[in-house]
Amino acid sequence: MEDPKYIARLLVDGYNMVGAWPTLLQTKQRHGFDAARQELIEILANYSARKGLDTYLVFDAHGVRSPSSRDVITQNLSVCYTAFGQTADSYIERICSQFRQRSARNHRIIVATSDRAQQLTVVGYGAEWMSARQLEGDIRLTTAQGQRQSYRKTKVANRSIMGGLDEEARAKLIKLRFGLR
Repeated sequence: MEDPKYIARLLVDGYNMVGAWPTLLQTKQRHGFDAARQELIEILANYSARKGLDTYLVFDAHGVRSPSSRDVITQNLSVCYTAFGQTADSYIERICSQFRQRSARNHRIIVATSDRAQQLTVVGYGAEWMSARQLEGDIRLTTAQGQRQSYRKTKVANRSIMGGLDEEARAKLIKLRFGLR
């Protein structure tokens, strides 16, 4: 049985994903960064919930003069915006460093980025690494598995006579079954 205090945290370099995923890149080109960012948030909200990951999606301040902030989107997803002058890489490195300093026995950190220098740094802190393409592939696989499970549940429910009937037909059948008028 898994320890209830066990935490698997996924740190995602947001703009790195936008630049590496063809669908997000296309959204950015057609509708801008905000639309691509929102699409990525929606994708990761679903993925994180299905996988049970504590996900931090990190975006650089991108020239905006503001302090860092963190928006909790769902129980499994937080969106972090770095402070002015701070990069997503340095933000992620700080979290990995804190992870290394704590007891990592019940924690697992996975960093999703295709930045090679970042990969080497986070692995040095004891975190796992996955490329943008690997994350994209795992999201597609997880989504497909969820759709198959949903399809199977629907198919099993519809195998019975009652499952294939609308509400009115079900009510009539129940009345017939119990001799009601």
